[in-house]
Amino acid sequence: MSKPNAQQRRLDALLHQAVAMQQNGAHAEAEEIYREILAERPMHLDALQLLGALALQTGRIGEGIELLKKAISINSRHAPLHSNLAYSYNAQRRFGEGLASANRALALQPAFADALNNRGNALAGLDRPAEALESFDKALALQPELAQAWNNRACVLRDLDRPAEAMTNCNQAIALQSSYAEAWSNRANALSDMNRPLDAQASYQRALELAPHFADAWNNLGLAFVDSKQHDEALRSYERALSLAPDSAEAHWNYALCLLQTGQLEQGWREYEWRWQRHRIAASQRGFTQPLWLGDFPLEGRTILLHAEQGLGDTLQFCRYAPLVAARGARVILEVPKELMRLLATLDGVTELVEQGQPVPAFDCQAPLLSLPLAFGTDLTSIPSTTPYLFADHIAAKSWAERLASEGSAALKVGIVWAGGNRPHVAELRKTDSRRSMALDTLKPILDVPTVRFYSLQKGPAALRLRERPELASRVVDHTDEFDDFADTAAFVDNLDLVITVDTAVAHLAGALGKEVWIMNRLDTCWRWLLDRTDSPWYPGAKLFRQATLGDWSGVVEAVRDALAERALPAE
Repeated sequence: MSKPNAQQRRLDALLHQAVAMQQNGAHAEAEEIYREILAERPMHLDALQLLGALALQTGRIGEGIELLKKAISINSRHAPLHSNLAYSYNAQRRFGEGLASANRALALQPAFADALNNRGNALAGLDRPAEALESFDKALALQPELAQAWNNRACVLRDLDRPAEAMTNCNQAIALQSSYAEAWSNRANALSDMNRPLDAQASYQRALELAPHFADAWNNLGLAFVDSKQHDEALRSYERALSLAPDSAEAHWNYALCLLQTGQLEQGWREYEWRWQRHRIAASQRGFTQPLWLGDFPLEGRTILLHAEQGLGDTLQFCRYAPLVAARGARVILEVPKELMRLLATLDGVTELVEQGQPVPAFDCQAPLLSLPLAFGTDLTSIPSTTPYLFADHIAAKSWAERLASEGSAALKVGIVWAGGNRPHVAELRKTDSRRSMALDTLKPILDVPTVRFYSLQKGPAALRLRERPELASRVVDHTDEFDDFADTAAFVDNLDLVITVDTAVAHLAGALGKEVWIMNRLDTCWRWLLDRTDSPWYPGAKLFRQATLGDWSGVVEAVRDALAERALPAE
C-alpha cells in the first residue's frame, strides 16, 4: 500500500480540523474548510458528505440534498448517505422520496437504527402510522437510547389517538436528553390532546426556555392558551411565532382563528387567506386560471364562480353572500357538494347551480365562499344576518307536517343532535370532533324534560348508538333514515319548534332556515361563535350555551334542560 502523499496528508489534516470545528459548533469555520478541500478535490467523498450534513444541521435542506446526492454518485453503497438523504427529503415533506432513500439505506445495512427512524418519519408523513410505529420499534430495539426515535414514536401515537402513551414516550426521550426542546413540545401536544391545557402550557414553556426561537412551540403554546380562554396571551404567542417564522402557514392559521374568535374580523379575514398554504387544505385549492375576486375589481357584466370549500356547515353559512355578489352586477355560478344541491336551489342571486365534480360553465373570475367576508370587508356590524335565506320545499314540508300530526303532538317539537362528524383519519379534526360531541348518556337530563317530543336529527355512528339504547330511543323519534340530503332534513326541520344541537352543519341549517336553534358549544369554540356571547350575529334565531371548563358538558346540559323546561311550559 502506497503512503499518502503530501497533498493527501494536508487534506486529511484539514478534514480532521473541520470535523472538530463542526462538533464544537464553529459551523462557519468548518464550512470554509470543507469548501477549501472541495475546491482542490471536488469529488472528495468525506468533505461532500460532511458539508451536506452541516447544511442540514444549519437548515439549508435543499443544499444538503444536492451535496448528499453528489456523494452518493461517488459511493452509492454507503448506507449513512442514503439515511441522511431520507432525513432531508422528510424535512421537505417529500415523504415518498424519503421512504425510498431510507429503504435503500436499510437494504445496505438492515440493522441501522437511524435509517429505521427516518423510515418511520417518512411512513408517518405518508399517513401510514401503524407501519411507522413498527419502524420506530425496530429502531429502538437496536438502540434504546435513541431519544429522537422515542420522540417520533410519540408523534405517531398521537396520530393513532393514544396521547397518554405518547406522553410516556416523550418522557422517555426527555430522560435520555433533558434539553430536548422538541420532546418537551410534543409532550405538551399530548397533554393538550388529553384536555390538560395548563399542564401543556408548562411543557411548552419548558421547551421555549431551552429553545427560545422554537416557532412551532410558540404557535402551539397559543393553542394551549386558547384552551384555557387566555386569548390575549394566545395572540401574543402567535405573533411571536410569526416574528420567528413569517411564512408559517400554521401560525398564520391559528392567528386568524384567534382574531376571528375575538371579533377582530377585518384582520382575521386577511390572515384566514393563509389557509391555502396549510398542508391539509392546500391539496383542495382549485387551480383556476381565472382571477380570484376579493372585492378588488368591478363585477358588472362578469360571470363569477363561487365554490364551496371545507365542510357542509361552512357552505350553509357563507352561501348567504351569493345574493350580495349578484347585487354587484355579476352572473353567479355556485358550485356545491351533492348533499346541498336541492336545498341551495332556493338561494337568491344564483343563476346556475353546479354539483362539485361536474363540468363548470365558462366564467370570468372566481372566489371560494369563505373568502367572501374579506371581499365585502365584513365586520361585526355588517354581517349579512337576514334570515331565512334558505327554504324548505313546501310540498315535502307539508307531507312531514301531516305525518308528525298523525304520530301525536306534544307541547313542543324539538330536533336534537349530540355529536359532530367522525373524522378519525385526521388528528386535528378528530380532536375537534371529540371536543364538540357529547356522549349520549350526557344528554339524558334534556331528554327527561316532560311535554316535549324529541326528534333525532343525528346522522353517522352516533345515531347507531341511540338505536342500541332502547330506554333512550323510546324518548326520541328517529326518521333520519328517510333523509337523503339536506333538502330532506330542511323539510323536516321546518316542522319543528326548536333545534338543539352541538356545533354541526345542522346548526347552520336551522339558522339559515330562520329556525330557533340552541347550540351546545365547547369551551374552545369555533371562531364563528365568538366569545362569551349567548347570541350570534350570524343567526338571529340562535342561542348559545357554552362550556365553563374544557370538556365539561354537565353545566351546558343543565342550562339547556332548565331553559327547555321553561320553554315547554304550556301557555297560561
